[in-house]
Parts: sequence; structure tokens; C-alpha cells
Amino acid sequence: MAGNGTNGGGEPVAIGKSMLRRDAPDKVMGAAQYPADIDLPGQLWLKLRFSDRVHARITSVDTSAAEALPGVVAVYTAKDVPHNEYGLVIKDQPVLCGLGGINPAADTVRCYMDCVAVVVAETEAIAAEAVKLIQVGYEDLPGVFDMEHALRPETPQIHPNWQGNKFSHYKLRKGDMAAGFADADVIVEGTYETGYQEHAFLQPEAGLAYIDDEGRVTVVVAGQWAHEDLWQVSHALGLPHDRVRIIYPAVGGAFGGREDMSVQIVLALAAMKLGRPVKTQWSREESILYHHKRHPFHIQTKWGAKRDGTITAISATLLGDAGPYAYTSTKVVANAALLGSGPYECENLHIDAIAVVTNNIPSGAFRGFGAPQAMFAAEGQINKLAAALGMDPVAIRMKNGYRDGSITSVQTPVVPGCTLIEVLDACARESYWPTQADGAWVKSDIPQPRDPALRRGVGLSVGMKNIGYSFGYPEHSWAGVELRGKDSIDEVIVRAVGAEVGQGSHTAFVQMAAEAVGVPVEKVRLESHDTTLMGSSGSASASRLTFMQGNAIRGAAQKALEAWAHEERPAVGIFEYNPPKTTPFDPETGYCDPNFAYAYTAMAVEVEVDIETGHVRLERVVSINDVGRAINPQLIVGQVEGGVVQAQGYALMENLISKEGRILNPYLSTYLIPTALDVPTEVKTVILEYADRVGPFGVRGVAELPLIPLAPAIAAAVHDATGVWVDQIPMTPDRVVKALRAHGIGAVV
Repeated sequence: MAGNGTNGGGEPVAIGKSMLRRDAPDKVMGAAQYPADIDLPGQLWLKLRFSDRVHARITSVDTSAAEALPGVVAVYTAKDVPHNEYGLVIKDQPVLCGLGGINPAADTVRCYMDCVAVVVAETEAIAAEAVKLIQVGYEDLPGVFDMEHALRPETPQIHPNWQGNKFSHYKLRKGDMAAGFADADVIVEGTYETGYQEHAFLQPEAGLAYIDDEGRVTVVVAGQWAHEDLWQVSHALGLPHDRVRIIYPAVGGAFGGREDMSVQIVLALAAMKLGRPVKTQWSREESILYHHKRHPFHIQTKWGAKRDGTITAISATLLGDAGPYAYTSTKVVANAALLGSGPYECENLHIDAIAVVTNNIPSGAFRGFGAPQAMFAAEGQINKLAAALGMDPVAIRMKNGYRDGSITSVQTPVVPGCTLIEVLDACARESYWPTQADGAWVKSDIPQPRDPALRRGVGLSVGMKNIGYSFGYPEHSWAGVELRGKDSIDEVIVRAVGAEVGQGSHTAFVQMAAEAVGVPVEKVRLESHDTTLMGSSGSASASRLTFMQGNAIRGAAQKALEAWAHEERPAVGIFEYNPPKTTPFDPETGYCDPNFAYAYTAMAVEVEVDIETGHVRLERVVSINDVGRAINPQLIVGQVEGGVVQAQGYALMENLISKEGRILNPYLSTYLIPTALDVPTEVKTVILEYADRVGPFGVRGVAELPLIPLAPAIAAAVHDATGVWVDQIPMTPDRVVKALRAHGIGAVV
């Protein structure tokens, strides 16, 4: 058996083929089990008592009435949690807020999603009734909800760990700003606002915990990184890692919303103390109210360019509202800092990016991870420069865009294999710039509606996204491959715990294993989603899982084939892949090697704007993505189409309203996400395959790409249709109408 991933003639065995997702039949037929579907005999039910205050010191917690309610088995408070702290990057959040225990910061609630107590009862209804009976005494503290106010020296400090109400402040300094702006023939300034976004995954938070046959505290839950869940449960409960087990059944969507803890620790706490199975399930309202959101950003920026389009200077200040706990804010805002100047070369650059501590709902990971916010501003600025210079938006990007050898905003070369220009060229030709005349890009005319209230326009944007963790964060992925048979390989068992959150990763794992071993996919069986069976694969995030797990699977397959060649039966290979190292920002200049791989995207859109109502209809999207190598093309098309619609909601519809830290529209009837009636008439997906130098089979990654360029492309199309820039998202009808009326467009109402 060659094991070279081909059929002997050089043709791929499994990759590059649109094979059926392995989990599709069970999910379509309703047979797949999600956490809320799983029950055990004798199980109890758990409910959480969330905070009544946005910022207050707890003076007392009286659980006596709840404990006296018939059917209540136990009530737990802060004193019952052995190590009362958790956090994905920094452990700064109490599991339960209150008195007692070892965490001095736990006596204060800092937002409405803080938990004060846990009730365990014989039924869900009894537990829900009991949480209402818990009496909590509070000493109110000042609430801080505005980012600029939070940063003022006189503003009270929200968390003892974070001086000046900052989680992080990244500085990028390059060149001479005064000289850069002096060289500019045109200067454009902009203020951009991006809002919260709710993950709105199909399965709200739910889980079941019990003690397994080996005495391990076992949590069945939906998440994105099983081993990180294990480590955080283990830490909070003071248990060795080998006494905790995490199992993922089917995961009903994630998008970054399951990176941080929700029910894992409290379920494990109850099961550990009671020795009985304990289950919980949040309502949709609870899900929207009590898990983190996409960071809102306030961005002020100024760009200068010469008459020929050369960018001479970029300055920007990016403030991201993190809420009161760190979650992934330090990393999200770092990524936004990196992309605050877009994918464009500039010799003179000054960027400040700050993760701000407030008493609003915590913000954390969401598909795109800071790039959609930063690129909304950066792409808005380059589109405004093009308009001010009378340049075509394709031409100005061709002049300034990253290519191999470009020096980035952090003063190091872009990772080799940069294909931004190729992606942009393909986008132009596949959309509204099909031809060139005398070397210049020529945009096609589009027909205008007969209704004078409707106007059509076209917009374009580009983007880039890192693959894998950044800025020195340790990156890894583990896999095991076992070959069974006697004279020939009859079965391949792949062990890889990387989370299947709906993106089709497990199907890609099987295809890559078949390719690496050189067998049909029918011979490959995947074992996954259980921390007792395998090492950590890292998170299903950062567009990394196919890239990282694929390299681990290839390495394990090679070791297994070597064992097979030495007559070992079964032949087992274990491999942990560690990619090229990255480095953090220099604290004063931002100098670093932030990432080991990137993927590139470009998007052109056509919109129809009703100038009377402000409604923006997204008619057509052309999405170009360099994925390096398409393991399963149909899965990529699904990723792109889903990402486009999710980005459409972010850009146009999803307006989460928060007032003094309280979410006012925690229902899908008032927080609107796109439906089948809202999606574009056409999403044209074009897959480019420029192999990455270190990706498995050339893979780059695609999951986050469609989220990045859509909003600025829509803003450019609205400007093309009306002559008005809308620099705040979501671009809801009332905001669009206000911008149009400010420029004398449309009827006065």
C-alpha cells in the first residue's frame, strides 16, 4: 500500500470530491441527538439564578425558601465552588458570584449574565420556581456602559484585575505620520460603528452531567473545544484532568458562541456533589440574554493618498466593547488592530486598538473574530478614497493590495503565498468588471428599476483572515490513525476530537484520512467528540480545524503506514502537529510575526435601495475565496452561502438593543435574523485553489471568509445607488432613511 494519497496514477483518492456529509442523514431525518435530547434514569434538573443588578456588591444570599420548596434537592452558591473562577484566555470570571470561597472578586456582579446560585430539583418546573425564591441583597455600584466614558481617569474601575478599564491596548507605529499626510493629495476621515451580533445557533445551551463507570465527572454538552471545556471544569472543581470527561453529541451550531463556558461547570459541580445525573436546558430568551455577543466597535480613522492612488498614511483608533470579563477580547481586538489598515501597504501608520471594560453583556468570539469590524472601516475608507480620487475601486485595490513581499502593518512581510490580487482579479471579472479598456477596469452598467423610489447599485470589497491562533498563542492538533487488516488494509480508524459544529469537518477528516492512507473513504471510520479517547485538537474556530486537524491526520497516517510496513497489526500512528511559531505585538511598535497562514476573499454585491423606506434589498452576491485546496467543494459552497446570509443579517438586520447593560429584545421576533425570504436571489460562489505552503494538501481555510467583506461591499453599493455613505451597521431602514434625508434624498416624512 503506497499511502501517498493517490490511486497509484497520481489521481486523488478522496479529496476534491463533493461527498455526502457523514452526519447529514441523521440530522435530516431527526435521528441525531443533541444535548437537550439526551436523558438518563433518575436525572435531576438544574436552573441558574442570574443577577438582578448590572453592577453591585452582594451583601447576602438567602436560599432558605428555595431549599424548603418540595422537590428541591440542593442549592449551591459561591462558597460551594472549589476554585470559583473561569475564563478561556484569562480566568477572571466567577462561576457563581457571592460571599465565601477563595475568589475575592466573586462578591460583585458586573453584568446581568452573572450567576448567583444554582438550584437542582426533581423537575425542571420546580427548579425554575425555586430560583425565584432566592433572596439576594445588593449594594449598588455605578454602572459604566459607554466606552469613551469607561476610559476616562475618573471613571470607577469595574474589575480589580484591569487597570483603567482596559483589557488590552495595542499600538502599531510605523513611519512618519506627519510626512505621510503631507504627501497626500486627498485625505478622507471616517467614523464607523458596528453593533452586537447574537450567534442565534439552533440548539440553545443545554447539557447533562453524570458520574461514569470509571468515576469520572462526565459532561455531555455542545461546544467547540472539548479539551478546553475539560480543563476549565477540572480547574473550577479542583479535580485532576483524568477525573473529568467531556462528550459532544451533535452540536447545533456555534459560530464562536460556544467557545466560552455556559452550563459545563455548574452541571459538573452538581453531578460531582450529588452523584446523580443532572440536566439543564436554556430557553431561547435565556440564550440571548446570557451568552456573549460579537464585539461592538467604535472606529475613528483617517487615510491619505496621492493622486495616483498610492496610500501615504493611515491612522485609526479602534475601541471594542468587551463587557466586564476578558473572554477572547484581547485576541479579538488584536486581530482588529492587525486589520485596521486593511490588506494594504502603507509606509506611515498609527493604530491604537483597545479592548474596553464595561458593564454591558460580555463580548467574545464570533465568526470573523474582529476582522468584520475592522474591515468594515478599512474597506469603507479605501472606497471613499477611490471616490474622492475618481478611481475605480478595483484599480485602487490593485495598486495598494498585499502581494508576496509586501510589508504589513506590523513591519514584517506578509506570509508567503499571498493571493489577494488574484482573488480581487477573479472577483472583478466574475461580477461587474468583466472587461478592461486601455488597461483600465470598466464597470458594467446595471439596469435601474422603473419605480423612481428604487435605485440599484454595485459595491466591492476584499478581505483576509488568519488561519489558526495568532500572536504567540500555542497552537497544536492531535490525531491518531489505526490500520486494521492482515494482508491489506481493511479498515482505517481515525481518532480526532475536533468539533463538528455543522461545518462538515468530520466528513473532511475522513476524506483527508482516506487520501493520506490511500484507501476509499468507505474504509475509514471516525471516532470523535470524547476526551477519554484522544488528545486535544484545539478549537473549532479561527478557520483552523481542517488545516490543523488535516496536518495531524496526515502525520498520524504516515506513522501508521510505517508501522504497517514493519508488519505491525494493527498499525497505529499518533501525531501532534505544531505549525510555525508566531509572536506577539511589541508593546510600543506592534512589530511581530502574527500568523503562519492566511486565506483571502473578495466580494461584489448588487443592492436595491428604496429611498422612501430605507429598505436595502441584497439582490446578488459574487463571492471569491482562495481556500488553498478544496477537500469537499460542496461543503465549501455551503459554508460560503451560510456565511453570506449570516453576514447579511449583521450588515442589514440584526439590531440587538442594549440599554444600561440590559438586552431589550431577547426574542427572535424582535431580534430579526434573515429567513428564506430575505436571502439574495443569487449567491455565486467561486472557489480558487492556490495551495498553501504548509496546509495539508494545500488547504488554507474558509469558514470565516464570507463574513468579512459583505458589509462594506453593501455600504459601497448603497453609495453607488444613492451617493450616500452609511457608516453604521446594521444598516436598518431607519438609519438608511436618516442618512438619505440628511442629503436631501427621498420624501420628507
